[in-house]
Amino acid sequence: MKTSRTRVKICGLTREADVDAAVDAGADAIGLVFYAKSPRSLDIERAAALARRLPPFVTPVGLFVNASPTQINAACAAIPALVLQFHGDETPQDCDLSSRPYLRAARMAPGFDLLDFASQFPNAQAVLLDAHVEGYGGGGKVFDWSLVPSGVTRPLVLSGGLNAANVTDGMLALRPSAVDVSSGVESAKGIKDAEAIRRFCQAVRDADALLSAQAAAGFR
Repeated sequence: MKTSRTRVKICGLTREADVDAAVDAGADAIGLVFYAKSPRSLDIERAAALARRLPPFVTPVGLFVNASPTQINAACAAIPALVLQFHGDETPQDCDLSSRPYLRAARMAPGFDLLDFASQFPNAQAVLLDAHVEGYGGGGKVFDWSLVPSGVTRPLVLSGGLNAANVTDGMLALRPSAVDVSSGVESAKGIKDAEAIRRFCQAVRDADALLSAQAAAGFR
């Protein structure tokens, strides 16, 4: 039964105005992409400048894909509060190397064993569920939520093609600890839409209220 507040991460931010819009809308975290092949990629200096705009209790999250320890350490040095998010082929040992809190992305597809995958990363703060597409990242695609088995004991972050119109359905289906959106709040790749961010965050709050009401009704 879920009664706690679902956290919101707005990923792929590249502009000061978008960071401010995410904070104003009540986001709990922002995502900074350190993957050169992404249209939302940032260098460390630029990412650090954006992270400095964050108030206390809004977390910067750095997205990496098969990055070198040197790159990861440099990002951590430039952004002291950085939480890591691994989207490539990183092993548990790779993820643990920096001794930083981290999220491990799981690429959901038929036949993928999420229970086994999650058990391999006991030190992950959460497992982020994304669509399996060619390359890395979810490509803004929604995966089949029925692929998520019951019995996953790790906190889950729901990602993959979310927007204000479908996030409630995802939350009702999976009861995630957090939701992660990127393309669903954009006007162009890497360019966020402040109103879309606001609508998304409001939809999450409305879904939380619905879940709380359902939980309360269950006690009657």
